[in-house]
Amino acid sequence: MKESQLTNNFSISRIVHGHWRLLDWNFTPQQLLSFTQQAIELGITTFDHADIYGNHECEAHFGATLNLQKGLRNDIQLITKCGIKLATNKFPHRKIKYYDYSCEHIIKSVDNSLRNFGTDYIDLLLLHRPSPMLNPHEVAKAFSQLHQSGKVLHFGVSNFNPQQFNTLNNYLDEKLVTNQVEISPNFLGEFDNGNMDFFLEKGIKPMAWSPLAGGKLMNPKTEKENRIAEVLIEIAHELEIDSLDKVVYAWLLKHPSNIIPIVGSGIIERLKSATEALEVEMSLSQWFRIYNASTGVNLP
Repeated sequence: MKESQLTNNFSISRIVHGHWRLLDWNFTPQQLLSFTQQAIELGITTFDHADIYGNHECEAHFGATLNLQKGLRNDIQLITKCGIKLATNKFPHRKIKYYDYSCEHIIKSVDNSLRNFGTDYIDLLLLHRPSPMLNPHEVAKAFSQLHQSGKVLHFGVSNFNPQQFNTLNNYLDEKLVTNQVEISPNFLGEFDNGNMDFFLEKGIKPMAWSPLAGGKLMNPKTEKENRIAEVLIEIAHELEIDSLDKVVYAWLLKHPSNIIPIVGSGIIERLKSATEALEVEMSLSQWFRIYNASTGVNLP
């Protein structure tokens, strides 16, 4: 599989495996190892985490899998995120969920992720959400220390708009390499807020979370979802494609910003569909039919 080059010396797989719902798959470490090896055979070598996933347990579960085969770490890229402090049973003293991007917390979070994974470096660290209290001086200090120590090789953000991305990037020695945002035929917010144009301007390859809209496009309920699903079914027939998810992935992959879909499934056939979408030749007209189905209006 062709890789996505984020910098001159850093690439990730064209399709990323997301581990947000890792615990829901009920894999033992040995089963997860087998699944991960199958993903790698498909060309999916990048795995997306966050410190809070699974109420702070997903990283450690994947770390137990990596521990079963030490050399596996050399074959993959690990992504994780930090910054969200959940109010859960693990932190009963917290009254609300809030964001913390102090230098101290970022470094503490990374150290904890390293212990969870059983590794000594993270390939890509993302700030999970923009914060109204983000201090770029604090972030820059943390990123500098983490990079100099070799604990984090590259940095990015998630859910930032163009202004937020630019503001933070201006303070950093190690520039941001990507922005993980929600993109799907059911959610065009990144087209509306200027991010897609910004990605093209800066040569940033965005990562797309929830590319299937949490399954809503496969099981439509609202008028909008049904409208999109009808068009997906039509185009699937035209392209002789056996699954709607493959049509959605092909729609994302066709965009000139080189969107990197995150597939968050514990079913290997779903990962195969995503990789097979790389070979689908969707026409420009078909792409716009899906776009128009989402907006509900034709182009002016």
